[in-house]
Amino acid sequence: MERPNQLTHFNDEGRARMVDVSAKEKTLRTARAGCRVLLNETTFALVEAGKMKKGDVLAVAQVAGIMAAKRTSDVIPMCHPISLTGVDISFALDREKSAIDVFATARCTGETGVEMEALTAVSVAALTIYDMCKAVQRDIVIENVRLLEKSGGKSGLYLREEK
Repeated sequence: MERPNQLTHFNDEGRARMVDVSAKEKTLRTARAGCRVLLNETTFALVEAGKMKKGDVLAVAQVAGIMAAKRTSDVIPMCHPISLTGVDISFALDREKSAIDVFATARCTGETGVEMEALTAVSVAALTIYDMCKAVQRDIVIENVRLLEKSGGKSGLYLREEK
């Protein structure tokens, strides 16, 4: 039984549970997440030029992010396995700051949202960038993992205000 103002992932005995979403209406649900990977100038130039020894960093990170979104419920205990209808990963290169902004959009038609899938996708894409660049630079920083927007479901539209 769902009660307002209580944590939904605990049952009446205080034990963890996966929320029952069977009574929810199926709607188109979309979520977009982002993060930033900070590199030094040398590493950034190698990534941008596609000269990293392990290969095309952004192409591999893109595939890793998509794969991660599809496996979110395997690594986040209370996430529902959902049938994704689309996942897209994109990158924005900031030469001035030697940074790579990573973005993921996830979509489904279902009873529960796709925020965790989008967040998992950007996180794993960023970790893949780290993994492929760590031989050249050990002090890479992954920062500002965040939900940027979501739509669908009872709670409707959420848009993050960036500062």
